[in-house]
Amino acid sequence: MGFGKMASAPTEIRLALRPSRRFEAIDVNEKIAAEDGDVLQRYRKTLYCSLHTTAGYLDQSLSARMHHHHGRLAQFFDAFHSVFPPDAAYRHDQMELRSELTEEQKEVEPRNGDSHLTFIGSGMRNCVTYRNRPPAPVYFIDLDGTNGGTCRKRKTTIVAYDEETLVARDSFTVSVSQHPLDSVNLGDPRHGLIEQINGLLARAGLEKGRIDIALPATERDAGLTVNEYETMLMRHDLVEVLQDPLKFAAQRGRHMIDDPFAIPSKTINYAKYDVPRLLNSLMEALHWDQSVLERLMAKVMAVPARRLLRSRRVTFLASGEKDENAAHMVRGTYQSPILVQWRPAEGQARRLDIAVYALK
Repeated sequence: MGFGKMASAPTEIRLALRPSRRFEAIDVNEKIAAEDGDVLQRYRKTLYCSLHTTAGYLDQSLSARMHHHHGRLAQFFDAFHSVFPPDAAYRHDQMELRSELTEEQKEVEPRNGDSHLTFIGSGMRNCVTYRNRPPAPVYFIDLDGTNGGTCRKRKTTIVAYDEETLVARDSFTVSVSQHPLDSVNLGDPRHGLIEQINGLLARAGLEKGRIDIALPATERDAGLTVNEYETMLMRHDLVEVLQDPLKFAAQRGRHMIDDPFAIPSKTINYAKYDVPRLLNSLMEALHWDQSVLERLMAKVMAVPARRLLRSRRVTFLASGEKDENAAHMVRGTYQSPILVQWRPAEGQARRLDIAVYALK
């Protein structure tokens, strides 16, 4: 099916969502169609942006492998819930260790270390771009939609557009430690990355845009993600997962076994039972054949999780209010681009490439 005449300017839509359960996949295209008709189908592409660290989107290619099917999506995440089960011994969830929180905040802070690690490990994104043909569901995936008995309020911004044009490029060098396993909060003002990006946006003078932050091919043994840079989460929980991807699953392995009483010994070898179950679930959701399963199983059992957590690019929306002179980098309250390394960098520095695209 072809497109008609291109629309004159991008359309920005902001949705407020309220999930009814902890894990929920909400078809935002369905909600937009109910409120605004076929507005998305007037454009070639759509940028979907989440403002949260435990709720976001999957790349279109990955969603397409599951035929944009809600049931397969749930099965896909069920596998990661097995690896990062709720109520495991995450440092992030041990409030007595969270010195940055007041006593009042500790009472209401979500214990959601599993949701943060699932977001990072499953390849979820804060911003994704979808082509609008053929029409298909696009799911806002919430991993932590309720806190106790309270439904959380979520926000997502959607920009429909026809074309994207590269308007600025730059590079940025960030200092890293000599520790082999480490993470850097690139959103920290002391690094200056966000200031540099907003400077590029101001000079470009665009109204709507996309910002890509990427590791060049020369940077090895590192990856990028967008999440909350909380010390216990990044310096302890994530590091432990990089060292041992099945650490938290092993602690709660009994929840992954359909009939635990059929296994006579409590000293069961976790790898013999639970990893095949995890991978079988992924195989069914993604329609892998047995050879793919065998290769993946060998990969998981042979190397740390760092080989699975290897996104090398993150994306942000650039947008501005009507009374602003230029667009700025849009981030949720707790969102930061984060660099993760699992081997030391030469010269204790790593380079990032920045690309800014105007959306038209």
